[in-house]
Amino acid sequence: MVVDNPGDGVDLSYGTEGSITLLEEEEDGLTYAFKDMNANGELDVWEDWREAPEARAAALAEHLTVEQISGLMLFSSHEGSPGDGLTEPQETYLSEDKLRNVLNAGGSDVTENVTWVNEMQAFVESIATEDEPYIPANFSSDPRSEAQSGSSYVTTGAGVSLWPSVLGLAATFSAETVEEFGRTVSAEYRSLGISNALSPQIDLATEPRWLRVNGTLGENPELAAELAAAYVRGFQSTYDEDGNNLGFGMDSVPTTIKHAPGDGSGEGGRESHLNVGKFAIPGEGLEAHSSVFAATTESLALMTAYSIMLNEDGEPVLGGDMAGVVYNEEVMRHIREDIGFEGAIVTDWGVMAGQNDEGAFIATAWGAEDMTPTERYFTVLKNGVDMFGGVNKAEFILEAYDMWQTEFEAGNVDVDADTRWVESGTRILKNYFAPGLFDSPFVDLDESLETVGSADKIEAGFNAQLNSVVMVKNDGAIAEATEADLAELTVYIPHTFDIGFAGSFGPASVVEGPSLSVEAAEEIFGTVITDTVELDDDGNVTSQTAPDLADVDLVLVGLRSPNNGNPFSHAGQDRETGEWYPLSLQWAPYTADGENVRAESIGGDILEDGTKENRSYLGATSRISNEADIRAFERAVAAVEESGNEIPIITIVKANNPVVPVEFEASSNAVLVGFGVSDLATLTVAAGLHESQGRLPIGFPLDMDAVEAQAEGIGEDMTTYVDAAGNDWKFGFGLNWSGVISD
Repeated sequence: MVVDNPGDGVDLSYGTEGSITLLEEEEDGLTYAFKDMNANGELDVWEDWREAPEARAAALAEHLTVEQISGLMLFSSHEGSPGDGLTEPQETYLSEDKLRNVLNAGGSDVTENVTWVNEMQAFVESIATEDEPYIPANFSSDPRSEAQSGSSYVTTGAGVSLWPSVLGLAATFSAETVEEFGRTVSAEYRSLGISNALSPQIDLATEPRWLRVNGTLGENPELAAELAAAYVRGFQSTYDEDGNNLGFGMDSVPTTIKHAPGDGSGEGGRESHLNVGKFAIPGEGLEAHSSVFAATTESLALMTAYSIMLNEDGEPVLGGDMAGVVYNEEVMRHIREDIGFEGAIVTDWGVMAGQNDEGAFIATAWGAEDMTPTERYFTVLKNGVDMFGGVNKAEFILEAYDMWQTEFEAGNVDVDADTRWVESGTRILKNYFAPGLFDSPFVDLDESLETVGSADKIEAGFNAQLNSVVMVKNDGAIAEATEADLAELTVYIPHTFDIGFAGSFGPASVVEGPSLSVEAAEEIFGTVITDTVELDDDGNVTSQTAPDLADVDLVLVGLRSPNNGNPFSHAGQDRETGEWYPLSLQWAPYTADGENVRAESIGGDILEDGTKENRSYLGATSRISNEADIRAFERAVAAVEESGNEIPIITIVKANNPVVPVEFEASSNAVLVGFGVSDLATLTVAAGLHESQGRLPIGFPLDMDAVEAQAEGIGEDMTTYVDAAGNDWKFGFGLNWSGVISD
């Protein structure tokens, strides 16, 4: 049932099989409808859409049961539309555990998502009672709009508008573009039934090898803070037809800034989803990392990190707890009091499980492994956290409630359990009332089909991709051109492959193909040729032979960032031998034997004999699964030389991290860098159909020794690459057709 209120009144939706009825009030000669969601025949504050979200949240939290608030503290594991109604486990956690925060990790098919969302909303309406008031489901999502998806969580779905990665958005140096991204993508989210964004990732990328740099806004705190605020503003706001920001409203999607200050400083670039990367070294850079979070305190939620945060001496960066963020009382106090974050705080997924727990899979309670589960929940709640990511059952939260009350009666905590639970309930519920979920939880399929992937959104996303592409070298190979000029050209794109890595979710698999999309190139150029390739019976590449380039006008080579693995592949340590090895920003093997390589790691566990574990990789060699990329580049260079013709080579770096340019720069006539963009976008710029506007959001290193010399927690402290033209590939550098882009 849909009710259209007059004027600026909020439109309502509700199911016909539940107990919800309508109440009416007259104001200024108009009759407005409100939902009576607890069947008491009265308009309560939390039912009145004229009230502010915080007032409604506080009013409802006071009336919820302990079991309901404990359910609100749950944030589901990765879920997807079953396609034929709700699954039995979904109905169980909704009805028995009172869970309402659902992580949508499925694709972006509009019909599937809208059907699933509406079925779940109808179900939670139907189970509301007088004793347990109605609470809608709140669907969330990790980013799902990257043109060249590198996400470990959500595969970019067909149909949504496609944009650069977050690092690519930073390359635009445009808060306006980032806010437009937020405004556009949030509209698509709402049309998919998603009303909470598990983004933006605003970790400062001060460690260039870190496995999650592509999800950040770069290494400069001032730029990152400005763009992070624009991201939050674009998602959380509702706009009128003239583009005026109206604040929270029915188009709003509350954001979740993440992952706590300092997480972008993983030692050696390793990442804290697994034990291999649980230490981060923000050290003296903590203030800069914190400044980005301080600029985004308007976000309604914050997700914490897995990492144990250390200083340069290997001690906790704040306080004395050698433990992950949520178990470190002083780090959490820093977030709440020094930074001033007042919204809901959720743990990252798996933080509440320890490696020694029975049946644990993703278990990242670093430093709290010896606690019982109930003790962990109590400790984390005491440290100011409100929600538990990846937890579907309320058992340990309810036990923590009893423990809290016992500690209160013993004088060990300042407030009783009911007060503490209502405090979290209020913060969580604001994320429901701000986007109008209580008033209109259902999604109209026809409107959604018109909204998701509409022509204007697709165009906006592609324009952002184009404007994010960074040109770092141009010896005249890229110049303004017309489509007619390009239709006469023949281009060569070499073939490559990536052998991949085994990880927590499966074995390694080989991916092979042209280094750039032939289909995209064929949209621009007259003729596209590539290598002759032979595969064995298992799909492995056995030979790649370049064609005769006698008639080729241009060579285009794609280089994907050196692939060290992902957060779930144990990158940095051999799983069988335990040997530590370096993550690398070059494709060719790198042996870590330079003078700046640490002989002793900063972070390390305390072993049974009382000594500190040494995670140093001194003398070890990198393991890059796509070394074939640089070999494809070398093969292309050799083929040009063999042809005897002066064929320009344009190199296109598909960057998730900075790379070491010395492997390709000198033999390239032009170099473009794309951060999470489509091949069509970079090829459009390479062809001269769009003038490059992007600038590097993070510096590219002189060599790996320069990477070893920089401090993980400090940005812009690395010796960067200077090419033969004297251009320094540092933060902020980029070229257009006229030369270096000035501020």
